[in-house]
Amino acid sequence: MFVGHYGIGLAAKRFAPQTSLGTLILAALLADLLAWTLVVAGTEHFAIQPGITATNSLDLYDYPISHSLATDAVWGALLAAGYYFVRRYWIGSLLIFLVVLSHWFLDLIAHRADMPLLPGLPRYYGLGLYNSRIGMIAVEGLIWLGGVVIYLRATTSKKRLGTAVLWIGVAALTWVWLFSLRGLPPPGTIVQVATWSLAFMSVTVVWAYWIDDMRVVKDE
Repeated sequence: MFVGHYGIGLAAKRFAPQTSLGTLILAALLADLLAWTLVVAGTEHFAIQPGITATNSLDLYDYPISHSLATDAVWGALLAAGYYFVRRYWIGSLLIFLVVLSHWFLDLIAHRADMPLLPGLPRYYGLGLYNSRIGMIAVEGLIWLGGVVIYLRATTSKKRLGTAVLWIGVAALTWVWLFSLRGLPPPGTIVQVATWSLAFMSVTVVWAYWIDDMRVVKDE
């Protein structure tokens, strides 16, 4: 999944209005941020294998620290606890934990059987939606569209710039997502792919903090 994770972060704002969208998007992307960081460090391992699925050419064969269900629960709990320590907002902490954990379940839908339950357990799961371009557009597109709509209905812009920045980001993410579904192998080595992925996701987290700063939650 790609924009599906962003959709979950956007939708979560409706249920934790005092939590910045940037923090919720960070929670949604946490597993991938950890994975690419660990790939750069040589602790987890991916390979570029064109044709391994119809829409994704990465062989995600070794990432139990960042992407097992058990460790995602741990990372979610740690991020939620850190947030609560700073903000004292338990609803936000709960949503952060759930958003981090949602990453595993969304990837379970999309990935082939490469999703671990916990490190060291030699069984992997995945429903393989990556093998259907139409299926990915339908399922992930619905999650993405739903997240955008829920966020728009929950917030309003304080100035025109807030609206413009939001839609520019939505358009850019949608374009990158649709392009990625072509399944073309990324250029460069896997470490280069990891570096670019980390940079891209970091920019989108900053974008989320920025637009949320220019928008306010609507009165119920």
